[in-house]
Amino acid sequence: MSDLPEHDETLATRAGRNPPENHGVVNPPVYRASTILFPTMESFESRVADRWQPGKVVYGLFGTPTTFALEEAMTTLEGGYGCVVLPSGMAAVAMAILAFVRSGDHLLMVDAAYEPTRMFCDDTLTGLGVETTYYDPLIGEGIAALIRPNTRVVYLESPGSLTFEVQDVPAIARAAHARGLKVLMDNTWATPLYFKPFEHGVDVCIHAGTKYISGHSDIMSGLITMTEPCYQPVRRTVFGFGQCAGPDDTYTVLRGLRTLPTRLKQQSLQALKVARWLKDRPEVGRVLHPALPDCPGHDLWRRDYLGASSLFGFTLRSNDRSAVADFLDGMRLFGIGASWGGFESLLIPAYPGQLRTATAWPDDEFLIRIHVGLEHTDDLIADLEQGFKRIGKLGSE
Repeated sequence: MSDLPEHDETLATRAGRNPPENHGVVNPPVYRASTILFPTMESFESRVADRWQPGKVVYGLFGTPTTFALEEAMTTLEGGYGCVVLPSGMAAVAMAILAFVRSGDHLLMVDAAYEPTRMFCDDTLTGLGVETTYYDPLIGEGIAALIRPNTRVVYLESPGSLTFEVQDVPAIARAAHARGLKVLMDNTWATPLYFKPFEHGVDVCIHAGTKYISGHSDIMSGLITMTEPCYQPVRRTVFGFGQCAGPDDTYTVLRGLRTLPTRLKQQSLQALKVARWLKDRPEVGRVLHPALPDCPGHDLWRRDYLGASSLFGFTLRSNDRSAVADFLDGMRLFGIGASWGGFESLLIPAYPGQLRTATAWPDDEFLIRIHVGLEHTDDLIADLEQGFKRIGKLGSE
């Protein structure tokens, strides 16, 4: 794809497809396959080595041209060496970590990580003899003090899940690489458009394709892109665990990728408008949006990021569950549901204080996570305003 212009909008539209090879068909076809036939005994026997190479069709588990089209598009857009497609974002998290740790090893995990990622560390990794230490997301180069002789991986999620702290990725990567560690990062919030992980020292980048990349709240998908030294360890781990994304889901994720720049740009603008409106509301304590100056790590966001997506948080000046329930339950446009990145707006209650172990979270204000979709911004603001009217001016008494 080196002959393509390097604008992300063009890459997202054109990478990973070749109409002349498919009778002029615009989108790559869906290949459903398990068995692959070979013309000769020699070609059949050579498949053993070929299965670890990108783009080689040897058996359905190892990918088809549909899989390879999505992998090529993601690799081109994100700037890595290669990509593998998995059936969920959590599968991508687990496989990326397991590619680099063994019994007796130590992992450094950001304290603001996605809750299922914490569960994987606390349950699965502990059972495998891998120890996890959680660290302050704002630690920066101070991560060096936590590295042990048996530390193998530093894992980042920036901005942090629920609380949206922006990490100093280059500083952490420098400290980690100085001790020979691998740097893994969940980049789902920013997508390949708004943060370029490999330009900032990341070795392995993880995405829940379920979210912005597919974009329509109807697909489970995970993606791992990586540098060349990490490609074989990750690919072998993925297929050693029998992880294989279905062809129809893979095709749908690739189709969603085509419109990602347009969707994300619009949702980003709308989210920032909603965030600024919330910031002026007397019922709101804090707005946790990386593009706002008082969000933790805002200066790092300005330095390293190319934009902000449409997921952020805000606190209510109340810890009254019944009042918060009145606020959420009566929403007309905002749904109450897990996940995000689709076309529809969402609100959920969040409880980071129940998850943190390395850093404290104040319990005196109720946290709401908000995802701004593609509805008209004025309608979304009106929906929120009606919610505030239902519960009154919290904290004004």
